[in-house]
Amino acid sequence: MTTGTTRTHLVWDWNGTLLDDTQAVIRATNAAFAEIELAPITLEQYREMYTIPIPRFYERFLGRLPTEAEWERMDGVFHRYYAEQRVGCGLTAGVEELLHGWQRAGRSQSLLSMYGHDQLVPVVRGYGIEPRFVRVEGRTGPSGGSKALHMERHFEALAAVGGIAPEHSVVIGDALDDAVAAAHVGARAVLYTGGSHSRSSLEGAGVPVVDSLAEAVALAETFAA
Repeated sequence: MTTGTTRTHLVWDWNGTLLDDTQAVIRATNAAFAEIELAPITLEQYREMYTIPIPRFYERFLGRLPTEAEWERMDGVFHRYYAEQRVGCGLTAGVEELLHGWQRAGRSQSLLSMYGHDQLVPVVRGYGIEPRFVRVEGRTGPSGGSKALHMERHFEALAAVGGIAPEHSVVIGDALDDAVAAAHVGARAVLYTGGSHSRSSLEGAGVPVVDSLAEAVALAETFAA
């Protein structure tokens, strides 16, 4: 595969973007809410209220930040339920063709997720798409934070493997935090409405918002590399 700064590089998000797992996330969130006797929420409520870091999201329903003990319980329950629900999730429609087409055209792409690295890599491998990426990277360290510093480290690694620079890259994700992380390193971003946020929430980021991943890729192709 040809890599380098002369071609646009894509950095894909995983949960809610390449993986169609939003319903699994809602079920896991409601299981976490039940731990502290919060009422369950709907997909629409989730998309309107979701924010990073996650304790701030929980605060919007609890009326206060969860205590450290509550956060640990809720986070543990969330990840346990999510792991069970994730098994039934598929890739977002058209993903295999988009990834293959980008690679076939001699362009590079990578995957950066806030899903734990040790869990992410075998999951991506299980969906058969790992060979499409020059790097697959998940979160290391505690859960619940922002992607910005992870994005910084991701591009440090990409520079080493292929001379890939953020100014020639487009981040495609479903969360406002993806746009924040892209801006942090000087990359562009396109946000997808099929995941964690409503369109109105995403439009507040000041970057292009699309309703399909095919639109995101088409838009990325128009950006000057």
